[in-house]
Amino acid sequence: MTAGFEPAGGGFSQYIRVMDWIVRQGVEKFDADVPFDRACFVEPVNTCLKAVVQMAPQPQELALVLGQGPIGLLFTMLVRRTGARVVATDRIARRRELALRFGAEEAWDPGASDIEPRVAGLSEGRGADLVIVAASAPGLVKEAVRCSRPGSRILLFAQTSHQEQVELSGADICVGERTLLGCYSASIDLQKESARLVFRGELPVEDLISHRWPLDRIESAIQLAYIRMRKR
Repeated sequence: MTAGFEPAGGGFSQYIRVMDWIVRQGVEKFDADVPFDRACFVEPVNTCLKAVVQMAPQPQELALVLGQGPIGLLFTMLVRRTGARVVATDRIARRRELALRFGAEEAWDPGASDIEPRVAGLSEGRGADLVIVAASAPGLVKEAVRCSRPGSRILLFAQTSHQEQVELSGADICVGERTLLGCYSASIDLQKESARLVFRGELPVEDLISHRWPLDRIESAIQLAYIRMRKR
């Protein structure tokens, strides 16, 4: 298993190779009263926490999270804990409901309404102070720019494919003095904090679980996930 800036792999292997310094510094034990399905959220929480630390939301700043899948919902939880205001978008009603439960002021269906004027209405016309792009869809990064104010920070988190090309106006970044950030992997320096948030139940990660399958039915679980993804 690698660390840092390349895919790790090994998710379906019986054995994986873990570098010795990760064993020494990045392995966290959890008590018997912490269920495995909660404990497995430490890694995705870590990746999101790393991005939030990089974005450095300030109290009362307005953060827009585009996409409220499991990762987007983790962002909503974590950014709200900083004291920033959060608004979110997703096409699925259940996800918008969870976003509101986890602290978003508002959650909108981007297919049913224009997001830019809604964000402007909550920011005295300025736009969002920071935007997290937690989904991958054509035009989504441009929407992040449109919904953000000059001087804002925009984080790309779901743009992991080399085939996905993002074209932006240079002036929107240069003249608008926007900061464009990228974040992908977990940080060993944040592993202990991520484990604490998950193990102590400070983040309601178990509310993100829609199904539970035994390991001997993993093929059925993958097939269901694939079907649900195609329907969206």
